Amino acid sequence: MTDFIVDPKRTALINVDIQNCFVADSPVAAPGGAAIIPRVNALAEAVRATGGLVVHTVHVVRPDGSTTGVMGEFNAAIKAGLLHKGAKSAEMHPDVVIKDGDLMLEKPRYGAFFGTDLEVILRNRGIENVIVTGITTNVCCETTAREANMRDYQVFFIKDGTATFDLPDVTAEQVQTAVCATLAMAFAQIETAESMSAMLMAASEGSKAA
Repeated sequence: MTDFIVDPKRTALINVDIQNCFVADSPVAAPGGAAIIPRVNALAEAVRATGGLVVHTVHVVRPDGSTTGVMGEFNAAIKAGLLHKGAKSAEMHPDVVIKDGDLMLEKPRYGAFFGTDLEVILRNRGIENVIVTGITTNVCCETTAREANMRDYQVFFIKDGTATFDLPDVTAEQVQTAVCATLAMAFAQIETAESMSAMLMAASEGSKAA
């Protein structure tokens, strides 16, 4: 089990795809999607308050299909047009708090690093720690966590700040448990939104005292 030492000013929260279609009123909505938003907002505020960076991603594709690739063969949201750029369903959910200084990032694939300038942004800011929240746990969030790990960022995955939906013969709760167990084994440190916020605040206070 990992026990990373967090430096708040070298930390980025990557809040993955809390978009309208993934929160409610669509066939790909996560049943617990709305419930994680207050926890994500509180964690984002802790990141801002301690000098870190908040990045919000949205998964969008071109309506003509030119950016979907093989992903389009599997993804029900894309097939239904829910992630078409410009569609209301693809917009960030209005309950997500976005503040000045936060970054908005459009991504064409599940992971936040592929086909984006996220790594350039993080390297330029000296980011070493990456926190992952959002929807869905086992697709875009897990992919982003693994991508970050492969780039040697210290990854914190927030188990109550991510959500998913049932799969055939597997419940959302079972998926959540399996993903967190796998990530904890090889890719990320698993935290709650509250424990992560406390870690950031303690580290920030410690650096001030020093």
